Amino acid sequence: MAQSLDRESLSRMAPKLAELTHTVLFEDIWKRPILSPRERSLLTLAALTALGRDQQLIWHIAFAANNGITHDELVEAFTHLAFYTGWPAAVSALSCLDEEQS
Repeated sequence: MAQSLDRESLSRMAPKLAELTHTVLFEDIWKRPILSPRERSLLTLAALTALGRDQQLIWHIAFAANNGITHDELVEAFTHLAFYTGWPAAVSALSCLDEEQS
């Protein structure tokens, strides 16, 4: 699996995409008041799981923890998603969890 790009490596590789990610996605979309950051994290994790975007899942799992989602809640969310996204997608998502957090 290829290495996931973080903010710095994305800035080096694709500066405009990094700028748009920061200004539009994280400074606008993620800060809209109708959904909480916690809710947005759960939605993002569900979408990434459904699409099989494991590289992005790793970063968003850590971000979800910053937004108040516990390890047990992540396990439960991925278990729930198995029935909607498919078993392989849910198991792949679970494999992105850090075992030390349990």
